[in-house]
Amino acid sequence: MFESLQERLGATFSRLGGKKTLDENNIKEGLREVRLALLEADVNFKVVKRFVDQVKERALGDEVLKGLEPGQHFIKIVNEELIELLGGEQQDLDLKARPLKLMMVGLQGSGKTTSSGKIALFLRKQHGKKPYLVPADVYRPAAIDQLNTLARQLDVPVYPSTTDMNPVDICKDALVKAEELGCDLILFDTAGRLHIDEKLMDELANIKRECQPQEILFVADAMTGQDAVTVAESFNDKLGITGVVLTKMDGDARGGAALSIKTVTGRSVKFVGVGEKLSELELFHPDRIASRILGMGDMMTLIEKAQSEIDEEEAKALAEKMAKAEFDFEDFLGHMRKLKKLGSMEGLLKMIPGMGNIMKQLGDNALPEDEMKRTEAIISSMTLKERRQPELLKNASRKDRIARGSGVKIADVNALIKNFKQMSKVMQSMMGGGDGKKKKGLFGGLPKLPGLGGGMPDMGALGGMPGMPGMPGMPGAEEESRRTVSKKTLKERQKKKLNKKKNKKKRKK
Repeated sequence: MFESLQERLGATFSRLGGKKTLDENNIKEGLREVRLALLEADVNFKVVKRFVDQVKERALGDEVLKGLEPGQHFIKIVNEELIELLGGEQQDLDLKARPLKLMMVGLQGSGKTTSSGKIALFLRKQHGKKPYLVPADVYRPAAIDQLNTLARQLDVPVYPSTTDMNPVDICKDALVKAEELGCDLILFDTAGRLHIDEKLMDELANIKRECQPQEILFVADAMTGQDAVTVAESFNDKLGITGVVLTKMDGDARGGAALSIKTVTGRSVKFVGVGEKLSELELFHPDRIASRILGMGDMMTLIEKAQSEIDEEEAKALAEKMAKAEFDFEDFLGHMRKLKKLGSMEGLLKMIPGMGNIMKQLGDNALPEDEMKRTEAIISSMTLKERRQPELLKNASRKDRIARGSGVKIADVNALIKNFKQMSKVMQSMMGGGDGKKKKGLFGGLPKLPGLGGGMPDMGALGGMPGMPGMPGMPGAEEESRRTVSKKTLKERQKKKLNKKKNKKKRKK
């Protein structure tokens, strides 16, 4: 999401970065590129015009702040205006309401049913809510079955709807049933259509009138771009939506819906779906999204993801093991599996400032998912004793057995063992092992956060990122840990690879 927009804006800012002053000519040139980037991202043209005008007015009117170069000052203005464009401050639900009634609306196939389950899980986990799911879509085949399946997965009660029932009656009766069960969160999964029609809108208006939901959330597929904004506007006119849920934000959508919807409808995006799993739902933070668009990463979301999966006691125990150099392959395997629960490695790494650019430069050399699979296969082929006592792996026959069991070469096993030792030393140094003093390592200079354990640095819960060049001490990173990857280095590598292939062909001839 937002990748093409990020690339265009990044190129624009690079050109402005070389300017000594900001004047009308270079601002005009920069804004032309910004305008094209936004239009290519499928942002509403009226929204683009308003955004560009506001940036231009500020760029020409503001004095460049002390300590900032002209290009940096321009980025600061664009960042602040992007945050406003995306909705300003993060908007919460009306969590004080008892019960809290959420009405999910939108076109067919937008993801209302799955989003109902995701929000139920999110609010139960984050706010201790007791959800009650209400299948009110009696038209779409298997819609009721789908919500019942989600309810079983979440272990939450669901209203026993049938296809011969009236949707308005279902929702009214569900309020009574939810009260009997002591549920304080009711989610009405309403029907959709392939396009807006009067019959659908009348039905939704009746449900709203009879049930009085505090929140009417319009669910939109982020892949539909400006079309989602147009449909949202129609639903808002008829029902008065209170917020938006954007699904499929993990796809290759250009971001037009997210950037346009607040300005057009006046309603903020409240949640975004970032994957197929029920746990893959995030609150929409305009400042964090703006930061991602501008290639500045999103450390807060990354830290929150880590805290949600890493138990505090486990983190403390892991920190102590690292400090004492007792961190073994068994710990590493468990840690790596926890890391996978946070989402794709590529997505996580892009949240680290600057890592997105490094990954682009590396191209095919940076495949963290494949590297993780290979690393997991190698460790899984070890016996429990070998995992807990890595020193046993000096034996050549053990390495041969592990290589055959995991379908890799012995050289790969040797590389993993070597890099694991190096990583252990780096982690021990970061954790203050040996002399008992804490050191400022890779993340050691950051403030301690609750939930990540005593001596654990902020990102310690995410430590051990296999196969990522440029990250000191991590498996697959031995060579690149000592220097920054440059385009020149990559070109040299590619040249060597081509020469090797040519030599092989010559030998065969």
